[in-house]
Amino acid sequence: MSVALADELHRLGEEGSTGVLRAGDGEFHLVRGTIASVGCGRTIGLDRLVVEAGVATAEDWRRAGAGDPGPLLDQPQLETLALLSVFDAAYFLLASAGEPEFRPTPEHWLAPVCHIAPRALVHECERRTDNEYGPWTADLVAAVPVVPARRIKRNQVVLTGSQAEVLAAADTRRSIADIARELGRTTYGCLIAVRDLTTAGLIEAPEPLATEQPQRGRHLALAPDPAEHRTSARTATSVPTLPRRVPGSAGPTRLPQETGARPGRHAIDEEATATARHRGQPAGAAEPERWQQVDRETLIRLRAALEELA
Repeated sequence: MSVALADELHRLGEEGSTGVLRAGDGEFHLVRGTIASVGCGRTIGLDRLVVEAGVATAEDWRRAGAGDPGPLLDQPQLETLALLSVFDAAYFLLASAGEPEFRPTPEHWLAPVCHIAPRALVHECERRTDNEYGPWTADLVAAVPVVPARRIKRNQVVLTGSQAEVLAAADTRRSIADIARELGRTTYGCLIAVRDLTTAGLIEAPEPLATEQPQRGRHLALAPDPAEHRTSARTATSVPTLPRRVPGSAGPTRLPQETGARPGRHAIDEEATATARHRGQPAGAAEPERWQQVDRETLIRLRAALEELA
């Protein structure tokens, strides 16, 4: 995490500043010391999230940005989506190097529905950083393509709806950021899914960045031992290509420790595995081969997926 950027956010919060703090490939919008919006070039914007969720149209969003939000601020889902967007973008910006630059500006129009204390934001990003595992680090989300595994172990694998969507979108060319834009999801949520899929042996470990100049094959040693992690991605005989939309996901939950799905027409499910790790449950892959009772929600999602394939 960038200490300089975190310290600057703390200072601006204590001073009650209003303006834009530019850092890396994004910016923080502060209003009287609280954060109203964050944008990052590696994450999809709040404008895309609200349109995908059916909260507003592109024209509604354009008018809001021009100073006429109208009834948009009264939409109950807007706050949830704004929080998702802020924590998504901030996680990657706080991991970037570079000196932050602040300039005063008028108040951002989202201030009435989104006002996060800088210390709370930094604390949540630190928690996410502490929960990192495997070879996929934040700096790889836009720099390395996601490659499906060429060979799959003959074990059982149960995927969440989000993991199935990410796996189906992996085509050896798209990066995690590209997949997030394709699916209309948060980049952090897709990063979590790719980490779990890599641990489960369904995604290849990433090649190191060229600037690191590691020895050939070194990146393979960075992959965690599957026995050390357990997650909702358990082992499977085969992994069918599922449709992109997998119905039956849970509704929105409170942030900053968001643990459920993005409200609207597309589920996110990005924090389920992260929350399990935060509670002391390691994330990873294979469980011992034994029969377990299938939960009702899994059966409902499977039935819906088969009906769409029919």
